[in-house]
Amino acid sequence: MLISKELQNFESANADVLVVGVSKNQNNVTNWNQFVDFFGQPIEQWMKDGDIQTDVKAITKIPFFSSKAKIKRIVFVGLGNRKSLTPDTLREAFGLTGKTLRKLKTSSIALWVDSFETDDIPSSDAVIIAAEGIRLGAYTVENYKTTSNAVDVSLEQVSFISNANIDELVAGFEVGEIYATAVNEARSLINKPGNMLTSTKLADYALELAKQYNFEIEILDKAQLEELGMGAILAVNKGSKEEPRMITLKYQATDKWEDVIGFVGKGVTFDTGGYSIKSKSGLVGMKGDMGGAATVLGAMRIIGELRPNKNVIGVIGSTDNMISGDAFKPDDVITTFSGKTVEILNTDAEGRLVLADAIAYAKQQGANYLIDLATLTGGVITALGYDKTGALTNNKAFFESFLEASVETGEFVWQLPLTENDKKRIRKSDVADLNNSPGSDGHMIFGGGFIGEFVGDTPWIHLDIAGTSDAMSAYDLGPKGGTGVMVRTLATFVERMTQEDIK
Repeated sequence: MLISKELQNFESANADVLVVGVSKNQNNVTNWNQFVDFFGQPIEQWMKDGDIQTDVKAITKIPFFSSKAKIKRIVFVGLGNRKSLTPDTLREAFGLTGKTLRKLKTSSIALWVDSFETDDIPSSDAVIIAAEGIRLGAYTVENYKTTSNAVDVSLEQVSFISNANIDELVAGFEVGEIYATAVNEARSLINKPGNMLTSTKLADYALELAKQYNFEIEILDKAQLEELGMGAILAVNKGSKEEPRMITLKYQATDKWEDVIGFVGKGVTFDTGGYSIKSKSGLVGMKGDMGGAATVLGAMRIIGELRPNKNVIGVIGSTDNMISGDAFKPDDVITTFSGKTVEILNTDAEGRLVLADAIAYAKQQGANYLIDLATLTGGVITALGYDKTGALTNNKAFFESFLEASVETGEFVWQLPLTENDKKRIRKSDVADLNNSPGSDGHMIFGGGFIGEFVGDTPWIHLDIAGTSDAMSAYDLGPKGGTGVMVRTLATFVERMTQEDIK
């Protein structure tokens, strides 16, 4: 992306599209009269007549016929009542703008930053939100069709019209770009078919990420997992011809490897359910069962770009869950990396097994705080729907600090309880320390609570993104498919976090 480091005015604007925010109280906008006078068109009358819509998130595009500025079109973004405009709503409005710009095959824009300012959203925040929204909204899912010859045109240049400091605008827009690009990368991983993204290929992606950002990386293969005694991930992998991988990325920001935040992602690249096989319709979409891994990799990309002063480790357990004569079965007993034994009651409750070994390994590698992410249960969708991420925690202060980051990014998180009675049911087995599926009631709690059996006293948050990781239809900030949920929140959390915050 080429970002202009010189402020433009209306007369010097040179772009395919000028992007302008409009509201019901537009006369309060700095330089609004200058804008109306310069463009010499009855804009205010058009707004009054509804030809230019000011309703929140309404998009109006008009051609521009003047020879004064090198602008082909103006895209007006409705902001409704500026006093009630929130960052989340503005981001969604920019998402719809991104969709519009893509349809117009726009390669350059001039962003009138001042037209998006409010009392609560200064220009420095508006440009971050603009970059995020436009990039997220413009994202499309890669397809493998052979009939399309359309030339792909994407946004490559942006300039600013504003009274603000240009360095702040450029820096803010670049940060928004970094965040949105990482989310889109995570989306692309989730959307990739299972035959094109195996555990080994996911590890290859992580390796390229490590090279790009100078992360320390370790990739354990099947033989090494066997040597270490990672019986949980190996059990899930038993039915597969594809080898499993345990992937570890380390970003060390300080001289000592201490005060380490650990992100742990479920990387099940396809889930049949094993012998507890899913239904015909339930199998469709299981290429996205590695959404937690995609989120971890997306967050690590942002961390690699912004280089926060905080040590971070990302651990991903990756395999598929297939059926064969060698596959693990209900009634099997397995031994995890931690040494705890598990009675298998449901082979479709496999993600928690993979994460059990990954969590324990993250702790061994020095993680002092843990956040695991997984498309773990259908139960979270039953409880919270498709627009809310479910959470469990063992540390109130840690969770509240994380929750502040999720509010900032607009990614809704809701905590569910994990009681002693829940833990007793997870620990109920005649033949092992734990069972992996106590029942369908409280399914999300039992799934996450099982992972919690392996964290000990380490401050921990479990995020079940089964509902939020994949969009069932297009929405303001993206298309149907992978969402990249929690990428921005994890990275924002690292940026915000201090030792005092989490004690």
